[in-house]
Amino acid sequence: MLSWMVWTTPVAVFFGCIVVMLIGMTILEIRAPSVLRKGFLPIATTRGDRLFIGLMCAAWVNLAWVGLGEKVTAWLSLAEEPSVWISFGVSMLVLALVMRKG
Repeated sequence: MLSWMVWTTPVAVFFGCIVVMLIGMTILEIRAPSVLRKGFLPIATTRGDRLFIGLMCAAWVNLAWVGLGEKVTAWLSLAEEPSVWISFGVSMLVLALVMRKG
């Protein structure tokens, strides 16, 4: 059923983190409903809005990393493509920034 997806460890960890965040946000929203606030994003957002925007940014960071992997290898004359764990870390930092300051 899921044979079309390449379930490597980084991919499984990435999606596992998304599931944990969604469960955590649901519990947090039930206990303390969020209110609109204005951060560096050009619109007033709730926690859920910032989570969605942050997850989209995380996905774009990972897609860009995978798409540019071969080019970065050639530009920097690396022996192999950079690890996807780097993009995972960067995407989680971007998500944290959007959640905290967005």
